[in-house]
Amino acid sequence: MAYYHQPSAQSTAVPTAPPPSLADRIEDALPQTQCTKCGYDGCRPYAEAIAAGAAGINQCPPGGAEGIARLSAVTGHPVIPLNPVNGLERPRAVAYIDESLCIGCTLCIQACPVDAIVGAAKLMHTVVPELCTGCDLCVDPCPVDCIVMHPVTETTGWRAWTQAQADAARERHDFRAMRLRRERAENDARLAAKAAEKMKAVDALDPATAADQAEKERKRAIIAAAMERARLKAAENKAPE
Repeated sequence: MAYYHQPSAQSTAVPTAPPPSLADRIEDALPQTQCTKCGYDGCRPYAEAIAAGAAGINQCPPGGAEGIARLSAVTGHPVIPLNPVNGLERPRAVAYIDESLCIGCTLCIQACPVDAIVGAAKLMHTVVPELCTGCDLCVDPCPVDCIVMHPVTETTGWRAWTQAQADAARERHDFRAMRLRRERAENDARLAAKAAEKMKAVDALDPATAADQAEKERKRAIIAAAMERARLKAAENKAPE
């Protein structure tokens, strides 16, 4: 008689995801404009600072009064006015580039946290309005002052910004961060390979004199130092952010 093993309930149970942390829930309540007006390098670092007790819930101008109320509901902290040091609650704005003045320097593209600006070096750039979060981080880097912020709503705070827009901005921001990490890693790998080839060439040298030997060792030391710097940089890039 054949016997068939019946999987136990334990073996067939689908693992459940851990519950979201306080920082996760705080981040979910933020508008994801990634504007840094809170004093932190994006919404996630600000959420982590609030969760750690290092930041107040009133440092996000894009979220405005409703944003503070949302953060209060998540954290249990009392509702307080927006800190004017971080800015004022305003209508949502979108960046506009005067293409007749743009010199194609790419500085605004590098500054945009959600990849809402398209263009290439020495070619004019343009903002995709539907993707712009209104963070205005592209304005200051522009060397020819060709970027202005145009209000596109009369409402302010969360009334000017939907949850769907926030979710999309967060996804673009996270994808950009992943892309930049990958590009840094690829560049580090290219530099490491180039340094290894140079070291191989130096090792193949056959010095004829003591002076030649000293020069060989000098070159080896320079390349070894460069390789160590590259290794440390690569390790830093791999560290959790």
